[in-house]
Amino acid sequence: MRILIVEDHAELAETVATGLRREGMAVDLALDGDQGLERATVHDYDVIVLDRDLPRVHGDQVCRELVARGVRARVLMLTAASSVEELVGGLSLGADDYLAKPFAFAELTARIRALARRTQPATPPVLTHGDLTLDPAARIARRAGRRLDLSPKELAVLELLLEAQGTPVSTERLLEWAWDEAADPFTNTVKVTVSRLRRKLGEPTIIETVPHAGYRI
Repeated sequence: MRILIVEDHAELAETVATGLRREGMAVDLALDGDQGLERATVHDYDVIVLDRDLPRVHGDQVCRELVARGVRARVLMLTAASSVEELVGGLSLGADDYLAKPFAFAELTARIRALARRTQPATPPVLTHGDLTLDPAARIARRAGRRLDLSPKELAVLELLLEAQGTPVSTERLLEWAWDEAADPFTNTVKVTVSRLRRKLGEPTIIETVPHAGYRI
């Protein structure tokens, strides 16, 4: 999944982004409301983690604009306040969920995953293909009962391929949803990652290259 964090506290934003990337998510950052609105318009995100107390353009206004523009992403609003009035106020602006600071990273991750599921067609909690299984929430993949040692990017690519249920997934889509805006579209990073993933999955090979279309399982 692809996440946008709009948070003016740079150190907090980087810390959260690093943690989410380790969970296999592609994460972009915006340090103010203007940047957040620009990125949300250019890219298609699953979830936008939005700090309510932003300088320049307040988080409330950002949320209103996102709703007005019909942005598909779900909005998780963060705030230092935790009163019922604040909660109701944030949700009334169009936010889909609300989390008070300070928060536990595990709770933030769980809420992001729950929101992301609302933007996608329903999928089973454990993805399977033959003797291959992937639990996206636990970030655990197994083949023939053997746990696979996969990197976050390899897990993200595997999840996208399994979710496609045999439909080819283009290199561009893999790059967009498993990486982030910092990724260079002219590199062979997707090809290299798929090659490593094939090797770790073992024989028989189940990832097929589809000419001019991408990859599929």
